[in-house]
Amino acid sequence: MTEQTVTPESQKVTPEPDGPAPVEAAPAPAPVDAAPADPAPADPAPAAQAPALADLPPMPTVAPVVPAPDGPEPPARPRKPRRVLRAVARWTAAVLVLGAASAGTAYQIASMERTDVPGLSTVSDGRWEYPALSLPALPPGKGRPFDNSNYAEIHYADVRDLLLPAPAGSVPDKKLTGGWVSSSLFVSEFAEDDRSHLAQVLQDSALRHTAARGWTMPDGTSSRIYLLQFNSVGFSTALGDELTGWGDEKPLLDGTTGLELDESWPTTPMPEYVQPNVFTESKPYEKEHARVAYVVAGDTLAVIVQSHEGDGETAKVPFQQTVILQDQLLG
Repeated sequence: MTEQTVTPESQKVTPEPDGPAPVEAAPAPAPVDAAPADPAPADPAPAAQAPALADLPPMPTVAPVVPAPDGPEPPARPRKPRRVLRAVARWTAAVLVLGAASAGTAYQIASMERTDVPGLSTVSDGRWEYPALSLPALPPGKGRPFDNSNYAEIHYADVRDLLLPAPAGSVPDKKLTGGWVSSSLFVSEFAEDDRSHLAQVLQDSALRHTAARGWTMPDGTSSRIYLLQFNSVGFSTALGDELTGWGDEKPLLDGTTGLELDESWPTTPMPEYVQPNVFTESKPYEKEHARVAYVVAGDTLAVIVQSHEGDGETAKVPFQQTVILQDQLLG
């Protein structure tokens, strides 16, 4: 039996066809940048030097050709680089943290008093710290003194409940504690020469009762408020005219040499039917400077006195504040 051997493709002998040999086509010119091809060996390599199949390089993988669909191909959406996405994520996290911190700071500032916030503290203008004010309850079916149904302008509430409370830091007056006082105690606020006349006026005017409260502040300013309630608005108006008369006819406060109209009174809106008549002590002052306001409010007359011993005048701002608040309670 004859032994067969496998001859490599490169060593197979192809018989020459009959006839003239075909003309070989000229080789295509090589690219300029291409490396020169190795010259073909003159003689084929012997069978012993042929490379094995395992030693050949693997065949390159060729992606299948997919036919293009009919019509123009839509442009591909550009993908954001990963660096941009990471930057956006970092900035988003930073904005959230900053927003949370800002919200916390805003809440802390909003919950603080204005004077506790650095840069927003307001310099005090001298006002006193009064407690929150509220009007007392009325008897069933009764109205406020200036309601349309209350033609007599009567205060149906207890006038002791209409007295302005003392401000914070004050020392209460032991004689004027917010209760009823005698008419003689009220008359003692005026000069000795005027007391007998005023006592007679009060006796003739059907005075019902008088409530009073007083206090002294740490700076020495003394305050006294009297509410005199009469049987009708006619009597309260008559006494108000008596106390605010012009020239030397009006009674003087004790310790003063004269009173003049206070031209510095602010134009702050007041209750329509409660307008104060405000006076200040004329110069030269003696031991102290005094300010006084007379307020006719329906059947009740309010007398508000503030005085301060020593040099200088009694402060305007706390006096104006006191008068305005008392007027609001009466109106």
